Amino acid sequence: MNDYLNEKPELNEFYNKFPRLNNFKPQIEEKQSSFKKETRLVLSSTLKSQYEGFEISELTLNNIDALREDSTFTITTGHQLNLFTGPLYFLYKIVSAINLSKELKTQYPKYNFVPIYWMATEDHDFDEINYFNFKGKKIQWNRNASGAVGELSTEGLDVVLEVLNGEFGNTKNAEALKDLFKRAYINNGNLTDATRYLANELFKDYGLVIVDGNDKDLKHLFTPYVEKELLNQPSFKNVSETNAVLSQGYKIQVNPREINLFYLDKDLRERIVFEDDAYKVKNTNIVFSKSEILDHLNEVPEKFSPNVILRPLYQEVILPNLCYIGGGGELAYWFQLKAMFNTFNVPFPILLLRNSVLIQTESQAKKLHNLNISKKDIFLKRDTFINKKVREISNINIDFSEQKEHLKQQFKELLVLAEQTDKSFLGAVEAQQKKQLKGIQNLEKRLLKAQKIKLSDHVLRMTDIKNELFPNGSLQERNANFSEFYIEYGTKLVPSLIENLKPLNGEFLILTL
Repeated sequence: MNDYLNEKPELNEFYNKFPRLNNFKPQIEEKQSSFKKETRLVLSSTLKSQYEGFEISELTLNNIDALREDSTFTITTGHQLNLFTGPLYFLYKIVSAINLSKELKTQYPKYNFVPIYWMATEDHDFDEINYFNFKGKKIQWNRNASGAVGELSTEGLDVVLEVLNGEFGNTKNAEALKDLFKRAYINNGNLTDATRYLANELFKDYGLVIVDGNDKDLKHLFTPYVEKELLNQPSFKNVSETNAVLSQGYKIQVNPREINLFYLDKDLRERIVFEDDAYKVKNTNIVFSKSEILDHLNEVPEKFSPNVILRPLYQEVILPNLCYIGGGGELAYWFQLKAMFNTFNVPFPILLLRNSVLIQTESQAKKLHNLNISKKDIFLKRDTFINKKVREISNINIDFSEQKEHLKQQFKELLVLAEQTDKSFLGAVEAQQKKQLKGIQNLEKRLLKAQKIKLSDHVLRMTDIKNELFPNGSLQERNANFSEFYIEYGTKLVPSLIENLKPLNGEFLILTL
């Protein structure tokens, strides 16, 4: 991601256009020339069907209608159906999509831009999504699950609501939050509808459109690509070749299968494989001949589910999309897909790293100021942070860098002397150097430890504020859930994010609320 953000030329072949405002015009033209009117009509109609029974804003409804027009394009982010949104960055992804849509409308007023949240309803890894963290505690939904998570019944989530009644407290904001959980998860029958309700309640005022890809009409638009995948397996070839190049300098995020499709049925999502001249569904007795599976695809396209390799292609086939917004890990695997997109003749979207945010209270900001902790300091690893601050506040300079350099210089002279006298002494001199340097390092550590004890109260206060902002030593946005901040700030939370996040600025925002 650092190389991408720095526009290293080695990565140029793995993406289309860099996320700069002036690059969106050629991206619009590229997408416009390839996207069919028929697809727009099916998309808009399907979305209206998916929203039936949900109260949506006029802005969201207008955006769904606008998707029928050739001048309308989408800005998309996606996320799993994590319980109660899961990690805090769920909000940042969606706010990034909303704010980029606004910015593009200002720059290109004759076009419309619709923010999209793509729900990962077809995922089947329940253990990744069945919990969220609240003030250091894991709130978990315990049940057996199989098949696509979006189809899971919400039965049993009343037990989680009882836990929240005890954890959230009884403030006005806490009561509103518990009511939101109840309306989303108790009043809706499956996880897809619950997540749609929740995201809609949080973002409907900003025109967010929520897409469930697990839909027969949308899957029907994708059948030509599924057929090509079944018959020719182009994605395996393309992605494998790309991986061979990328693996020279980068970690590979995902590896392709020969066929990158799952078969969906009730409580079932299993891989499709081609073995013994037949198409088989793993861990089942389901078997198709070539003609049978193609007939089946055309009859029930909803039973064919793209995996992590083909899911981005599916998204770009059914959406008039310009840009995908994701985290570092997500975008890293998109880089593996460019050649595959070329083979399928589908425009590759602009890739934008989502906004990252650290939220701090005014009280925390004041503590940081009083403790003389800078913005850069708080991002240091815990031990490095403490050692740096102890050195700063100590009236004794416990930094033996100068002594170490002096010692190295002395041994450099001794090595020259040994070289001139008897080369057999070189090893002994080098061993003595290592011993002496290690001794100084150990002494430095012991003195630092003694100084930490002496300054323990100050260190404790610094460590406490560090742990508050980086729970479990990780980024707040990857650990905490929005509920912690909603209880504190209520309906002010989302508008504050909308006001402050700038998607194209490439900043890590420290936001004081």
